[in-house]
Amino acid sequence: MKLRGKIVDIINSKIYNGEVSFENGKITNIIKIDEECDSYILPGLIDSHVHIESSMLTPSQFSKLVVPRGTVAVVTDPHEIANVMGVDGVDYMINDASKTPLKCFFGAPSCVPATSFETSGAVISSKEIAQLLERNDIWFLSEMMNFPGVIYQDEEVWNKINAAHKAGKKIDGHAPGLVGEDLKKYTNAGISSDHECVSVEEAIDKIEQGVTVQIREGSAAKNFDVLSPLFETHPENIMLCTDDSHPDEIINKGHIDKIIRLGLSKGIDIFKLLRAAILKPIEHYNLPVGLLREGDSADLIVVDNLSDFNIQQTFINGEKVFEDGKLQFNVPQSETINNFNISEIKEEDIIVEYKVGKDIRVISAMDGDLLTDEFIWTPSNDNGIITSSSEKDILKIVILNRYNSAPPVVGFIKNIGLKQGAIACSVAHDSHNLIAVGVSDKDIVSALNEIIKHRGGISYAYNSDIDILPLEVAGLMTSKSGIEVAKKYQLMNEKAQQFGSKLHAPFMTLSFMSLLVIPKLKIGDKGLFDVSTFSFTNLYV
Repeated sequence: MKLRGKIVDIINSKIYNGEVSFENGKITNIIKIDEECDSYILPGLIDSHVHIESSMLTPSQFSKLVVPRGTVAVVTDPHEIANVMGVDGVDYMINDASKTPLKCFFGAPSCVPATSFETSGAVISSKEIAQLLERNDIWFLSEMMNFPGVIYQDEEVWNKINAAHKAGKKIDGHAPGLVGEDLKKYTNAGISSDHECVSVEEAIDKIEQGVTVQIREGSAAKNFDVLSPLFETHPENIMLCTDDSHPDEIINKGHIDKIIRLGLSKGIDIFKLLRAAILKPIEHYNLPVGLLREGDSADLIVVDNLSDFNIQQTFINGEKVFEDGKLQFNVPQSETINNFNISEIKEEDIIVEYKVGKDIRVISAMDGDLLTDEFIWTPSNDNGIITSSSEKDILKIVILNRYNSAPPVVGFIKNIGLKQGAIACSVAHDSHNLIAVGVSDKDIVSALNEIIKHRGGISYAYNSDIDILPLEVAGLMTSKSGIEVAKKYQLMNEKAQQFGSKLHAPFMTLSFMSLLVIPKLKIGDKGLFDVSTFSFTNLYV
């Protein structure tokens, strides 16, 4: 097959009219031509860090959304499903991804469970990690979130790190806000990347210690604006990633192509953007993905121009997989696996006692950020109990263990914005117990019970108005089409916003309120948690 267009040589920073020939999946010839071409041919885009599960789609359905966006490969951490299903979950993702042309490079989840301070559905030991890393279909040790374990020489953590070194595979990092001597201890362990930088200063500190920084622009966490100066100061030390993106955002705004357009709008050089999106991930992880050179795999995209960056065609291994708005491949139905073992709860299960003279700690959420803060609140005495105060935007938040029957853990949260109703989901990083927030106990319980009935999903409830987007695969994903899921998810978000939330992505923000490795105050199924001290804290001050 032959393609003609303006060849974008990202290695030599050149653009010229040319013709690319390829057969049997490989590029056989690239020549310059005199003909003036309109479209541009360049290597396919790569997401350097993504949790496919966060799209709420199985890998095969996920591929149908991102391939039209010019993504030919993803470096992906099956951490979410591993916390629910263990190694069986990792195998599920690899097997389902094999049904699609998208090149999926999976890591071995390093933190299952993420911490010992919450209940997960599985444990992956250092012995199992070593076995995974010996496999050819495992490319790296996934994000090492347990940075205290690295710093303080936890034996099990270091067994995993040493297994990666023995296998000659990269180790991804996850260390928000880590600085000074602790950062040195962390990076000296061989941590090679980090996607959690929230300031240029933090990013440069990590880069100077040999870390490649992944600039993230997902649905909940958006760091591109803050970190974009790195394209001028450290363009050779950055990659692009989405980390977590919901299907409506991919359909409406894009995937890695969205980040390219964002960079172009800021006047960032196209070659710097493309190297971060293509060249650096290939070099960093040693990926078998083509760079538009003779002998490379024919992993190509065609775009209309280098301003709008609209994808016209996508090729993977020489096969045309997308053209002019239409997919050129099909995938079979995904299988269903799950781990869900609880019965419905009642309103009396989530009552919080009022204690005279006692203030309480409240989680303070921030839109577009995984970080939270702590707010001290003096609650009112409502017949001996503490209830939500929609007037002060302080609402009850509930975590419910989904693997074993246990009493719910109840706290309070600020800045969700609901004035009525409740929202809930079985996507609650990292152990994926159930999480809900709402104005009334009745609605909170209704939203949670709707999820329990369907063994996974995201739901809302306001009196008799109850609905759910079922997530039948591990309570995290569905095998329905991305378009169908995006439409329903948008309706769910709109309902949360009708209830009063001003958050950009209410359900995704909610899902991170149980992420016990991101500062500052979070909540898990075992209690309220102070990430700054890595210990439980009391609701009452």
